[in-house]
Amino acid sequence: MMSDHVDGPRSIGDPPADVTDLFAFISPENPVRTVLAMCVFPSAGESAIFSNVIDHAIAVRRVTVAGVGEAAKFQPAHKEIRFSFRFEVLERDAAGNVVQRGTCTLPDGRELSLIVNDEKGASTPEGDVRVFAGLRSDPFYLAVIASDLRKVPNLLQHDNVLCAVVEFDTHRLLNPAAGSLFGAIAETVPARSPAGNVSHPVARIDWVGKPEQTNIRLTNPGLRGAEDIRDLWNQQKPFEISKELQPLFLQRLKDSFADWDMRDGKADWTPEALSANANIFLDDFLLFDVAKPITDESHLEIEKSTLYGRPYQTGGGRTIDANVIDILLTWLVNRDRKFLQGGATQATKPGMKVFPYFAMPNTDLQSVEDCVELAAAADAVWSVIGQFNLDWHPLVAQVRLTGAGTGQLRRIEARDGGEVVERLEEVDNAKRLYRYTLVAGIPACHYIGTIKVTPRGDGCVAEWSVQYQADNQPDIVVRARVATLLKTGLGSLKSRFGGAT
Repeated sequence: MMSDHVDGPRSIGDPPADVTDLFAFISPENPVRTVLAMCVFPSAGESAIFSNVIDHAIAVRRVTVAGVGEAAKFQPAHKEIRFSFRFEVLERDAAGNVVQRGTCTLPDGRELSLIVNDEKGASTPEGDVRVFAGLRSDPFYLAVIASDLRKVPNLLQHDNVLCAVVEFDTHRLLNPAAGSLFGAIAETVPARSPAGNVSHPVARIDWVGKPEQTNIRLTNPGLRGAEDIRDLWNQQKPFEISKELQPLFLQRLKDSFADWDMRDGKADWTPEALSANANIFLDDFLLFDVAKPITDESHLEIEKSTLYGRPYQTGGGRTIDANVIDILLTWLVNRDRKFLQGGATQATKPGMKVFPYFAMPNTDLQSVEDCVELAAAADAVWSVIGQFNLDWHPLVAQVRLTGAGTGQLRRIEARDGGEVVERLEEVDNAKRLYRYTLVAGIPACHYIGTIKVTPRGDGCVAEWSVQYQADNQPDIVVRARVATLLKTGLGSLKSRFGGAT
């Protein structure tokens, strides 16, 4: 589970359309302005771009409290305040640099042109709205395994996403004098195209209200054998869930919440309160009140207070640094009896206090290293692993070499059916060392591997190191794959040459 990252088969198959997160908070730079932001494209690589055939939108509706306690209800208005981003194909600017341009259409129809990754963003002539779109460090962090509530390090460490940010004059665009409580959603919608002869375009690809509707509340690892209904949910119209399907979704929420409640072996929710909680989450939109303080801790406070039958005290919403996973799990598992802190207290990089608020993307190279001490002479070991063909590695089924010396290519067919292509960049037989780079086959860029053998006593040490940057896959996935490659390869040398004593 990853917030709303990879939240269903459809979005897994179309990462640029996968809405990962939605945020609503008061600007820390200027308290009379509100910030709404959406993120897409989980584990986006450095060259990730926004899709030019998808509209990215954040929609807001005014909300009233229509019931409290076990009858808690939040009623959205019909009028929608919509910010819509559309992006174009890549082009070159006057200096020859590749750029992507886009347009943000504001609720009143004004259009604001922007350039992706322009740190300054773009502002309207009136100065009441400014927008940004580009690659940023993923602000979400997940540091618990849902199945057993086990603490782990942040599973999204070093990951990036594409962010679309809109900051605006609160009074001019929201008119809080008419009501300061709002609900927000973010969605990706295919650019409209004519219906075909046998089908019609999908209404939307993905949408998000409160974080974790799909991957924790509707999809619960404790509900064995339950059908995956995330795609069905993602096809619903935000603010207006199909009346025919509401009973299905509501029952799933009730079953899920009952299971979460017993994860610690203690029932903290009465059946009535659990049902009321499910009703609240069925109406899925991110609640925020622009007249009250929105802090890192205020997420879900509006919902909780209303369920308890008391006036809410904060602006709810969601800040960039809000710990939404632990806040939600604590509420579901023990109704805030004891805070369930995961294995991390912040994302890879905390948010900024100035526009565009999301931290710069992660660009540092990551390293994986391994070594083994062997009871054989360095020259004997190098005569085997110093060959670029890699046929000594137990995970390799076949290798085809093209060319010779520096620049030589090896096409590796792995025993699991995968294929990797690498290029020899440097070889020094006197130092028993060679370096190579990745061409294709691993979701990484700036990938450099080094194999070397160094004498030690009567034996030697074989070392293998890789530097890389994950590209369109989580760093943890790439790291695990590379670490397995190194460990398995070096480990096989012990049986061949004997380990050092």
